[in-house]
Order: sequence, then C-alpha cells, then structure tokens
Amino acid sequence: MITMTPEAVERLKEYLADEGIEDAMLRVFVAPGGCSGLQYGMSVEEVAEEDDHIFEQDGIKLLVDQFSAMYLEGAEIDYVNSLMGGGFTVRNPNAVATCACGHSFDTGDNAGTAQGCGCGV
Repeated sequence: MITMTPEAVERLKEYLADEGIEDAMLRVFVAPGGCSGLQYGMSVEEVAEEDDHIFEQDGIKLLVDQFSAMYLEGAEIDYVNSLMGGGFTVRNPNAVATCACGHSFDTGDNAGTAQGCGCGV
C-alpha cells in the first residue's frame, strides 16, 4: 500500500483543479537508473492500465504498476517546501540508500543499474 500525507493530497487536488482535470490520477513509478540504481517518477494519468494497483485516499487515486509495486510497498508521498523550492517527494521504507537529490534510491539489490543522475553528487 502507498499513502499520501494530508499536505500532498491538498497540493495534488489544487494542481488537478488548476489544470481542469479533477478526475485524473497520480501515477507513481520506479524505473532503473539514477545514481543509486532506481529512480522515482510521477505523472498524471486519466486512464489506469489493466494491471495497475489503484489506491484511493481522500478522493485522490494513486496508480502503481506491477514492477513499481514491489519497491513502493509502504511508501508515503509527501509535499515539501524548502528554500530551494517545493515539490512531491517519496518516503520509502524499502530504500537502504538514497541520492542527495532524493530522486534516486537503492534497495540493496539494484546497484548494477546505477548511473549518473546529474545532481552533482
């Protein structure tokens, strides 16, 4: 199961309303790459794929594909605001190491897929 903090839910609802796509869903996925071996991605989708896991929270639907589900079990999506800007982030209990940029992670089993992500680390 993947969850969202109340702040992330509100920010996503605001974004979807601003774009005029209130019924769209947030896809959260994992792809090979990044300096730690795996990297997070997010996109807005209007249609779920047949094999997607669909999680609903406070009127927001999250989509996770089969591959990503094994890496995102128990993860939480948050929205953070900092001096360097704001945005969505993933808190993942399966990550044993993360890149300084926060977009790349390692579960201990994927070091062979690591590559530069351009964060300067």
